[in-house]
Amino acid sequence: MSKKIRVGILGATGMVGQRFIQLLDGHPQFEVTALAASERSESRNFADACNWKLSSPMPSWVKTMPLQACQPPLDCDIVFSSLPSSMAGTVETDFARAGYAVISNSSNHRMASDVPLLVPEINSEHIGLIDVQRKNGQKGYIVTNPNCTTVALVLALAPLQQAFGIEAVIVSTMQALSGAGYPGVASLDIIDNVVPYIDGEEKKVESEPQKILGLMSNNSVIHADFAISAQCHRVNVSDGHTEAVTIKLKKKTTVSALIEVMENFQGEPQKLKLYSAPSKPVIVLSEQNRPQPRLDRDLEKGMATIVGRVREDTILDFRFTLLGHNTIRGAAGAAILNAELLIAKGYI
Repeated sequence: MSKKIRVGILGATGMVGQRFIQLLDGHPQFEVTALAASERSESRNFADACNWKLSSPMPSWVKTMPLQACQPPLDCDIVFSSLPSSMAGTVETDFARAGYAVISNSSNHRMASDVPLLVPEINSEHIGLIDVQRKNGQKGYIVTNPNCTTVALVLALAPLQQAFGIEAVIVSTMQALSGAGYPGVASLDIIDNVVPYIDGEEKKVESEPQKILGLMSNNSVIHADFAISAQCHRVNVSDGHTEAVTIKLKKKTTVSALIEVMENFQGEPQKLKLYSAPSKPVIVLSEQNRPQPRLDRDLEKGMATIVGRVREDTILDFRFTLLGHNTIRGAAGAAILNAELLIAKGYI
């Protein structure tokens, strides 16, 4: 591209906002031109207001950028939103009505019937819902990516749904601290401990996959018909959500066929060679004690689901363990990949 698309980031100082800045640094298609944050940070320089928590240094270009209010207008063409759900709903709607493409990591609009809940490898055709949003003459629109736990799960489920059909899924998650933002969970609550409750998480994991794996028909999504039972836990890991999955399929198959289907899974991002796309959306490891967050979360630059311990189950059909990087593919990286697909399809 001869000219980069100007990007604004809503919620720029938070954990996901910081990950947006890191992943957009040097991006060939996007240039960050506007940052917005809460009222207490407004008018301050980014470096003064942000408690930078990533291992890589804060990019020099962002340090002196001023923080603005989370309201239009902003000096940009599209906005990435990492706002908390307490404020994202209204703010994102305001930006869409003002003509901006809103690429959101927040949960507020995910299940709206006219908003794509997008995982480009799986349901790129769902971007047609943008046209439904635009029927009233509005130029702007909202596109969402899933919950950080959901996106890792559906990348493993999608090839199985395509090849064998799914009847039921049981998943128990072990979720990283960064998923709670900063400062997140108090140290005295999580050291030497597992917290078996994350507010609202189980409902998201039990409902979002059906929309993502659903089929477009007459400008709407017919949700997939399988059931999911989820139990979600917070564990003392910095990054990377681990999930223990048990699955019942509609067609009989074998462990080797299951692995082959997941390893060979490809989608639109790989065909289009999108900049942030992993070459392999699903990686299956053969070691008995993998995947592990510390060892495997950064494979494919954090953009893939890592699967291991694929085996037959004693009650349902099969079980396996998966891992996803929750702030990269589970958040900022997912939104950026969605935006890259929207460019490729002519929506940006």
